[in-house]
Amino acid sequence: MSVRLSIVIPFHNESENITPLIDKVDQTLQKMQITSEIVAVDDASTDDTYAILRNLQKRYPNLRVLHHQRNCGQSTSVVTGVRNAKGELIATLDGDGQNDPADIPNLYDALINANNPKLKMVAGYRKNRKDTIFKRWGSKLANAVRSRLLKDNTPDTGCGLKLFYRETFLRLPYFDHMHRFLPALVQRDGGEVISVEVTHHPRVHGKSHYNNLQRLWVGIIDLAGVIWLIRRSCKAEVIETQKDTDE
Repeated sequence: MSVRLSIVIPFHNESENITPLIDKVDQTLQKMQITSEIVAVDDASTDDTYAILRNLQKRYPNLRVLHHQRNCGQSTSVVTGVRNAKGELIATLDGDGQNDPADIPNLYDALINANNPKLKMVAGYRKNRKDTIFKRWGSKLANAVRSRLLKDNTPDTGCGLKLFYRETFLRLPYFDHMHRFLPALVQRDGGEVISVEVTHHPRVHGKSHYNNLQRLWVGIIDLAGVIWLIRRSCKAEVIETQKDTDE
């Protein structure tokens, strides 16, 4: 039986967050009652992340575990998960437990019931973020700049909770930190993107792998690159000429 939905979750040193998150994902998938799998990607963690994931496979038969031999970052982890996923549809979640798996059915319904063949992605919108004020303001500024320059009409491109077609993702150009620009890249490919408000939880365990200065520096460089990609792209509409037939 073919898999309908794959949940891709990148992890790096999130040992305390893994078990409750996987449990919530599994509960959500059971309620959805569709063929599904969970694809966890351990990005060369230095804590017990990989061992915990391996052990959880005994409890969750639909859990697949992929492991990076060296740390490659969140975007590469997402790419690894999507490339190895078996589902037609992909949902991504951050591994820190701040995204709520219970929101996945809402994104799924928004995509499936849209009656719009051009709609290729539904992006989560963390309207009420549970982060520090510095992180919230940094994200708000970054989203405002990205939205103005890329015109992607997406209020929260940094939200890890997204749902999209696997085929669409595999056509996108790959580069480090691409996960922050997925809506713009999907639109560059000719697809449409909508945003759906989602729940955001405070981080209970561990600490963020980024700070505002790191995000700002790499964000400026990556933003320039994405602008270049968009300007250098041309989405052709192809019409095949039918062979004339003699009467």
